[in-house]
Amino acid sequence: MSEQQPTTLVLPGYLDSGPSHWQTRWEALDPAFVRVQMPDWDHPSRDAWCRTLAAALDAVDAPVVFAAHSLGCLTTAFWASQYASAPQLAKVAGALLVAVPDPDAAHFPRDAGGFAPVPLTRLPFATIVVASSDDPYGNVPFSQTCANAWGSRWIGIGARGHINADSGLDDWDEGRGWLASLTVMR
Repeated sequence: MSEQQPTTLVLPGYLDSGPSHWQTRWEALDPAFVRVQMPDWDHPSRDAWCRTLAAALDAVDAPVVFAAHSLGCLTTAFWASQYASAPQLAKVAGALLVAVPDPDAAHFPRDAGGFAPVPLTRLPFATIVVASSDDPYGNVPFSQTCANAWGSRWIGIGARGHINADSGLDDWDEGRGWLASLTVMR
């Protein structure tokens, strides 16, 4: 990995991230944060989202870290385990995976296709899984199972819901610190 400043690819989940979401706020704070524009936020398809992520990586000529939320986390895991090329993987310094959803949970969006079963193989780059104790889309045991399988550091942040705009995180400096730590974990 070069000493070049990494680009942060922002990977929102189902329905995208609105203006008060920590991902959107991070983009406003730093031009090195670039949102990956998925083809259909309302009807996500694993194949389409993973191919879009691959194309976004191909367009970046710098090291990359991912700031993924919810379905963006599953997209990251599927992309790394089933879609990624060796040159793409070589660009990735790490991924912050926030609020990993369980596709078998009652609240998982039925409009999201192909995200089960979740790949439970080690991811080939540094990862941190951040979970809330009261996330309706993915419980703590599920997030810990994913973190263990993926080789991730697991961080519980207490009762913060789905760790989104409703969680009162504002610019979420703590999360930015974890993201920054990924570039030195490699």
